[in-house]
Amino acid sequence: ENDGSSSSSSNVVNNYGCWVPRRVDSMAILVVDALRFDFARDHLPLSVGSRLFPPNNNNRTTTHDDDGRSRIGTSKLYQFVADPPTVTMQRLKGLTTGGLPTFADISGSFGGASIDEDSWVEQLRDVPWERRRRHCAGEELDNGTVGDKPKIAFVGDDTWVDLFPTQFDDCHPFPSFNTRDLNTVDNGCLEHLPRLLDGLVGLKEQRKQQSNHHGNNSTAMFELIVAHFLGVDHVGHTYGPNNPHMESKLHQMDVMLSDTLNTIDAAPSQSCIVALVLGDHGMTEDGNHGGGTSEEVNAGLFVHFSPGCGNGNHSKDGARGEEIGQTAARAFDSIHQIDLVPTVSFLLGLPVPYANIGGLVPDLLPTPPTTKDGEERSSWRYDTAHIATTLALNAAQVWNYLHTYSQTSRDLPMDRLRELKELLDSATLVYGDAISQSRRLQSAAIAAGGGGGGVDNDFDSTAYRQACALFKLFLAESTGLGKQVWTQFNELGMMVGICIMVVAWIMSIPLWKGSVRNEIRTSFPWSRGLGGALRMKRRNGGIKENVRGNEDGLNSSMDSFRQLEILAAVVFMIFHCGVLTFGNSYIEHEREIVTFFLATLCLLVFRRWYFFSGTHSPSFVGSSSTYLPLVVVLCSRLNDVFVTGHGLDPSIRLHAAHHPLIFLSSLCVLALLRIKWLGPSSTIKGRSGITPISLSATIDVLTIICLAGSWLEKRTLDQSRNGFIMARFAMVAVLFGIAHSLFSIAKQWKLNRQGNQNWIENVQLAL
Repeated sequence: ENDGSSSSSSNVVNNYGCWVPRRVDSMAILVVDALRFDFARDHLPLSVGSRLFPPNNNNRTTTHDDDGRSRIGTSKLYQFVADPPTVTMQRLKGLTTGGLPTFADISGSFGGASIDEDSWVEQLRDVPWERRRRHCAGEELDNGTVGDKPKIAFVGDDTWVDLFPTQFDDCHPFPSFNTRDLNTVDNGCLEHLPRLLDGLVGLKEQRKQQSNHHGNNSTAMFELIVAHFLGVDHVGHTYGPNNPHMESKLHQMDVMLSDTLNTIDAAPSQSCIVALVLGDHGMTEDGNHGGGTSEEVNAGLFVHFSPGCGNGNHSKDGARGEEIGQTAARAFDSIHQIDLVPTVSFLLGLPVPYANIGGLVPDLLPTPPTTKDGEERSSWRYDTAHIATTLALNAAQVWNYLHTYSQTSRDLPMDRLRELKELLDSATLVYGDAISQSRRLQSAAIAAGGGGGGVDNDFDSTAYRQACALFKLFLAESTGLGKQVWTQFNELGMMVGICIMVVAWIMSIPLWKGSVRNEIRTSFPWSRGLGGALRMKRRNGGIKENVRGNEDGLNSSMDSFRQLEILAAVVFMIFHCGVLTFGNSYIEHEREIVTFFLATLCLLVFRRWYFFSGTHSPSFVGSSSTYLPLVVVLCSRLNDVFVTGHGLDPSIRLHAAHHPLIFLSSLCVLALLRIKWLGPSSTIKGRSGITPISLSATIDVLTIICLAGSWLEKRTLDQSRNGFIMARFAMVAVLFGIAHSLFSIAKQWKLNRQGNQNWIENVQLAL
C-alpha cells in the first residue's frame, strides 16, 4: 500500500491504485524472432557487444550533453528462459499476459486466436493516461498537450495483430508464414521504425525543439512501439543457424539495433527511455523450434536504458535478502519470459495483468528519479524499499489469481496453496515491520529538525531486504506450482499406462483363436520347437485338408483381424487429429509419431494379407502384393535413418535425399506402387467404363507429380520461387480425390447393403 516511504504512501494509494508510479517515459520492444542467447552474446558486436564492453566503462554507454557533461546509459544482457511450447504465438501470449500457454493453443498459430485474457497491451488502452504519466523531480514532463494520450505502435510479424486486432493505434503487419521469404518482414520494419522512434515520448521533446523553426511537428507521439523482426527465424528454418545467410541476417539486425540504441541514447537528460531487445525463443541446430531443448528455450534479452534513467548499473544485491538463506537469493538469478510481464507493467505504471504468475525482475527497474536540493538522491537504499513495494504488489496479484482459480478448479494441490499462503503471510509481516521502522526513523529525523528525508538510511533496513527475498521466493514457488500443474508431464501416469499396455498384450496371447495359432505354427518353421521335423512332414502331406478343415475358423479369424485393423485406424485418426495435438511432445516428434502409426497399420494389413486371402490359396502368400505394406514400413524407417538433422528444405542441398535422382525416383516408385496396389484391382465399373478406384489412383499420381514440381521449384536458389502454385494444385487434386472417394464409398456402401455384406466391410471401406 505504499512505495517504501511513509511520506508518499497516501499518494500511491490515492493516485495510483494497486500499482506504483511510472518509471519510464516510453519503451521500445524489439523482438528478433528466434534470437538465441549465443546469437545476442557473440554475433551482435555493434549493438550489444559495444554496450556490454565499452572502453573504460562497465556496461555503460557514455554520451554528452550540449554543455559537454557526460551522461551514461546502462545495458544488461540476460538469458531469457522460455516455456515450451517454443512457438511464436504461445510465446507472445506468455510475454503479454504472464500465463503459461500450452500445446493446446497451437491451432491458434494459424490465425484468428485473439487474446481474451488481461494483458499489459490491453491495460495501455484502458488505464487513463492522466493516472500513469511520469513525474520527474515533482515536475510534469512537457510531453505534449496536457491530457493528450500517446499512442502505441506496431510493425512486423502479423501474429501480433491476430492476438491484438484492435489495440494498436499505428499498425503495420506483414505476413509471416513463408519461411523462404527472408526479407519482407524485416524490410517493412526497417522502413517504419525510424519514424516510430522519432515519436517516442521523451525523444519527442528533442524532435519538437529541433523542428520548431521549421514549423513542422507532425510526428505522432508514442509511449510504446513494438517491432517484430522475422528474418533470423526464417533463415534458421530454411538454411540452419550455421549458414552464411545467418551471418548476413545477424549483421543486418546488429546495424539496426545499433542505430536504434544510438537514437535512444540521444534522448534529453530528463527523459528515461528503455529498449528491450529479446528473442521469443531459440532454435535447435536444425534451425527448428517448438520443443523444450536448451537451444530452444534459452533466448536472449538485452535491456538498454537511456542516460536519463539514472545510474541503473548499481548493484541491487541489497534486495536479495541473503540474510534468510541462499534459496531465496537464487530466486533472483534466472529470468523467465513471463517475469517480463510484471516488470513491463511497473515500468509503464500499469496494473499487473490478472492471470500473471511471473515475478518482477528488480534489476530491470531504474533508480527512482528523485532529487533533493538539485542533486540526485537515487540510491540502492531507497531502491530496496521501492523494490519491496513492487514485489509486494506483484505477490498480492499472483495470490489473488491462484486463490480465485482454486475456488473453481481442483487442479491446484491444497497443501501447496497452504504453504504459499504461509510464505506470503511471513513476507507481508516482515514488510509491515520494515514500513514501521521507516516511519519511526522519519519521525525521529523530523523531531531532530531534519525534515524526514535528509538521511538515506531511513529507507534502509534488514527487514526490507528480507521482505524482498520472501516475496521473490513466494513468486518463484508460485510459478513452479503453475508449471507443475499446467505444463509438466505426469511421468508416473505415463509409466502406469505403458505397464497396462504391456500386461494387456501378454494376456491377449492365449485368447488368439486356435486357427490363427495353427496357421502361425504351419507357416513359420522356427515356431515349431523340438518337434518341428515331424510336424513339417505332416504339413507337407496334408496342408490342403488342413486348410479345408479350418476354413470356417479362418473366416472368423479374418473378421477378427479386420476388426483389429478398424480399431487401430480409428485410434490413429483420433490421436492424430485430436488427442496428440494436446500433448506436450507432439510438436517435437510429430513426424516420428505419424510414421510409427503408419508402420503399425501396415503391419496389421500385412498380417491379414499373409495369413488370409479371399480364396485362401497358398499361392497368395507368395504374391508380391502381399509384401507391399512392408515396403511402407521399410521406407518409414529409412526416412528416419537417412533424413536427419537440418535439410528438409530442398534448396539447402546438404543431404543425398535431396538429390534429384534419389528424390524424383522415389516419387516414381511411390506412384508405381499406388497404381499396382489399388489401381487396376477393382472390379467396380463406372458409367464411363473407368473403375472409380483407378480414377482415384490417377488423381493420386497427379498429386505426386504436382509435389515433384513444387520440390523442383523450391530447389532453385531464387527465393521468389517458393513452389506454392504447384503445392496448391496438389491440394486441389487431394480435395477432388477426397470428394470422389466419398462418392465411391457411398455407392459401394449401398451395394453392400443390398448384398447383405458384413458391416465390418462397410466400416473398413469408409476408413
